[in-house]
Amino acid sequence: DPCLLVTASPKYSRPATMTHPFPALTTEQKKELSGIAQRIVEKGKGILAADESVGTMGNRLKRINVENTEENRRFFRDILFSVDPSISENIGGVIFFHETLYQKSKNGKLFPELIKEKGIVVGIKVDKGVAALTGTDGETTTQGLDGLAERCAQYKKDGADFAKWRCVLKITDAAPSSLAIQENANVLARYASICQQNGLVPIVEPEILPDGDHDLQRCQYATEKVLAAVYKALNDHHVYLEGTL
Repeated sequence: DPCLLVTASPKYSRPATMTHPFPALTTEQKKELSGIAQRIVEKGKGILAADESVGTMGNRLKRINVENTEENRRFFRDILFSVDPSISENIGGVIFFHETLYQKSKNGKLFPELIKEKGIVVGIKVDKGVAALTGTDGETTTQGLDGLAERCAQYKKDGADFAKWRCVLKITDAAPSSLAIQENANVLARYASICQQNGLVPIVEPEILPDGDHDLQRCQYATEKVLAAVYKALNDHHVYLEGTL
């Protein structure tokens, strides 16, 4: 049967592989980021979140009648980080709180050094908490983009190789709203881009709270909408996905 063959003029033809005209990362940066990410999530390994804020630590210590002082928080973390090196068989990364990153063990060794000696990757919480989105059903966005590049650069020098940033969304009859979804997606993407520029692997965490009387189908629908928006934003901001968690 006859068929119509359409060919493009060489004048308008494009290469098979399109590259961005302004690369966000060098090949070396991508290699470092993907290598860090792979180390953290090696088979059988997970992440230990030890990034509780001063207030959250206070709640934990209160349960055992211990005063919430810097020394007591340091002592608690010292017990946690000074355990047998075999924990590296199951823990690939530990997330630190700012205060903890600069504290030392009873032997005078900085906690990041203690963790790295066990073959575990050091991470750092970099967000500044949530703030209200006016005109919504109690929804929030996350603060901390101001000065983030400088903080990430310093954390990298001080031993961190990955970062955590938490955005919180909830499910109600009016939430998650389009405003909350788009705002948090773009905040996460901007954070991820800044982290990668400074050698930190970003954990991209849009936490969708399960609280409420909705069913599983409603939760799935909301989760899919949020994740679709987040990964669209990551792509728009030229975030290297292989260098994220």
